Amino acid sequence: MVGAAFFVLPLAGLLVRTPWASAWQLLTSSEAITALRLSLLASLTATVIAVVVGVPLAWVFARIPFPGRAVLRALTVLPMVLPPVVGGVALLAAFGRRGLVGGWLEQAFGIHFPFTTAGAILAETFVAMPFLVITVEAGLRGMDARFEDAGRTLGARRWTLLWRVTLPLVRPSLVAGAVLCWARALGEFGATITFAGNFPGRTQTMPLAVYLALETNPDAAIALSLVLLAVSLVVLIALRDRWLGTA
Repeated sequence: MVGAAFFVLPLAGLLVRTPWASAWQLLTSSEAITALRLSLLASLTATVIAVVVGVPLAWVFARIPFPGRAVLRALTVLPMVLPPVVGGVALLAAFGRRGLVGGWLEQAFGIHFPFTTAGAILAETFVAMPFLVITVEAGLRGMDARFEDAGRTLGARRWTLLWRVTLPLVRPSLVAGAVLCWARALGEFGATITFAGNFPGRTQTMPLAVYLALETNPDAAIALSLVLLAVSLVVLIALRDRWLGTA
């Protein structure tokens, strides 16, 4: 019970301190709407990128043995345990104007990531995609490979197997991974503020708006926090049958 109280009390405190009388007004203010719109844009775009790039990567990890696979997998999931601020610094070192590829991208293609909306999306993708990769990889490793073997004996090519056999079988894992990825991207703070900054209307997502409001308008910070809390709760309830059981 003491352990449960450790988690329940902060949430209860948030609910008790919520200014319910003015909550709707705070949540519908122009600043809150702008931050929410940007958060949805950035997190959903990051999720789409993660699905497009992460699903093939998970398939490679699950199906193709090659030298250094364990090391590459470890580097792929490293952002899950890496302090987000360190992730932001690493992104600056890679995609900043003086980064490994940032200067070349800007000179060759005019692409500039730091302190832009695209930079916020890149930061969220960096920290959130590992959740999708490991979830889909686990689904691929857990599926019955005999279905793929049957497809090969019938002459199906690798991409046909992927789209017609493999992905339908791992759809629950793909959906769960995408939802986790989106929730993580929506709540990202450290890498975003380090790499993209905190500019209203351009890079100020909901977590950054909460941080800024906490210094000037605590009631608004609490009201905005409730939105992120509600999203996290919905995600947890939606995935409880997969990881937590139905009890």
